[in-house]
Amino acid sequence: MKTPYYVFVFFVLLILNPVNAQESVFVSDFIERLENSQKYVEQVAELMPAEKYQYRASEESLSFAQNLMHIGFALNWHSKTLLGEIKTPTWQEDTVYKTKGKSKKEMIAIVNATFKEAISVLKQLDSNELENLLDYFGLDRTKRQICLLLADHITHHRAQMIVYLRLNGITPPRYVLYQ
Repeated sequence: MKTPYYVFVFFVLLILNPVNAQESVFVSDFIERLENSQKYVEQVAELMPAEKYQYRASEESLSFAQNLMHIGFALNWHSKTLLGEIKTPTWQEDTVYKTKGKSKKEMIAIVNATFKEAISVLKQLDSNELENLLDYFGLDRTKRQICLLLADHITHHRAQMIVYLRLNGITPPRYVLYQ
């Protein structure tokens, strides 16, 4: 007795479905992580007094404000250019994420808006594209790797901002529920 073709197709789809479910779980988990990261970055940024936004730990370090805006620039570039395939300005061309002439309030608003835009791009990301390879400064990286790299990058610069708070005698917000 021959097995009907549709039974074979049904079993293949059944086997592949958990893979697709895992991929979409990755994207939704990453979106949740970015939403939590946005809240934490905003809390850190709010704690530093406006007059200390140009504070830097050493001459060659980025200032508090530059770290904040660099988070925004990198989030925008990685999410739109690499994940969303929407061309954005390079660092040299950019004017939005430069600190000059911007108040603390304006910088926080720009970074918050960027988080929302990045999350919007991710919500449109087809989870089947997560394994697509991209050229990342001469290295082959998947879109999944770009997401992980982006999370690390945000953490790296936010951690510098936290150290700057401490160096100015300010207790940073607790790192609870922001994983």
